[in-house]
Amino acid sequence: MTAAGHRGLLARALDSDIWHSFRSSRVTVLAAAATAALILAALFAPLIAPQDPWDPGSLQLIDAFKPPVWDEQGTWRFVLGTDDQGRDMLSAIFYGLRVSLAVGFLSVLFAMAVGIALGLLAGYAGGATESVVMRVADVQLTFPTILIALMIDGVTRAVLPGEAHDRLAVAVTVFSIGISNWVHYARTVRASTLVEKRKEYVQAARVIGLHPVLIMVKHVLPNVMGPVLVIATVGLAVAVLTEATLSFLGVGVPSTQPSLGTLIRIGNNFLFSGEWWIVIFPGVALATLVLAVNLLGDWLRDALNPKLR
Repeated sequence: MTAAGHRGLLARALDSDIWHSFRSSRVTVLAAAATAALILAALFAPLIAPQDPWDPGSLQLIDAFKPPVWDEQGTWRFVLGTDDQGRDMLSAIFYGLRVSLAVGFLSVLFAMAVGIALGLLAGYAGGATESVVMRVADVQLTFPTILIALMIDGVTRAVLPGEAHDRLAVAVTVFSIGISNWVHYARTVRASTLVEKRKEYVQAARVIGLHPVLIMVKHVLPNVMGPVLVIATVGLAVAVLTEATLSFLGVGVPSTQPSLGTLIRIGNNFLFSGEWWIVIFPGVALATLVLAVNLLGDWLRDALNPKLR
C-alpha cells in the first residue's frame, strides 16, 4: 500500500465513530494510558528496571526489607523498597508484569483459537456436531474456571516428573487457563454464525461451490469477530487474574519466573510483620492492570454495539 493509502486509512480511522467515542471518554483514555504504560514497562523491563531481581549475583541480603523511599530508612536506590532477598520491588514488579501479561495474552489466544474453531464448526455444521460441542460447553460451564485450571495442573504434576513440570510450568498454565475459557468464545461465535450463515453472501458462496471451510474462514469469520474482540479484552483481565490466583496458591508459574501472583504470595508471608510494601505494591499493580483492561473492554463493548450509536 502506498503512503497516500496509509494516510487515507489513518484519516478514516481518526474520523470514525469508534475514535470519537474513545477520545470523548476520559475514563477510557486513562484506562488505555494505564494499560499501555504497564505493557511498555513489562516489554522494556530489562532496560528500565534498576535491577535484575532474578540474578542472584546482583542481590545482597544486607539490602533485605528496605522500606520505600519516603520512609525514614528508605533510599532512592530502592524506590519501592526490597523483599526478604534484597530484591528491588519496582524491578520485581516490572519483571512480574512480563510473566503475567505473557501468560495472559497466550492463554487468551489459545482460548480464542479453540473457541472460534469450535463455535464456527457448531454454528455452520449444525445437527449432531452442534449438539456435541454445545453440550460439552454446558458441562464445562458448571465447573469454576479456577477449579478446571487446578485440576489440569494437578494432572500434569502427577504425569510429568518434577523437573519436566518446572520446565513446562508456563506452558501448562497457559493451557489450563486457555482451555478453561474457550466456552465463552465458542458460544458467542456459534450464535453469530447461526445468523450469518443464512445471509445472502453465504448462500452465494455455497452456490458457486466454495468449500465450507473456506466459507467459514473467509466469509463468516470476519463478520463474527466484533463480539469476540470484546470477550478477548475482558478475557485478558480474567486470564491475568486467574494466573495470579494460581501462582498465589503455588501451582502457577515456577518461582524462578515469578509473576505478580507469586510476588503477592511471597509478600503475604511478611504482611503482619510490618513489611507491608512487599505485598501491597504488586497487589496495586495487579489491580490497576485488571481494572484498566476491564474498563477498556466495557468501552469496546459499547463502541461496537450499533444500538448505542
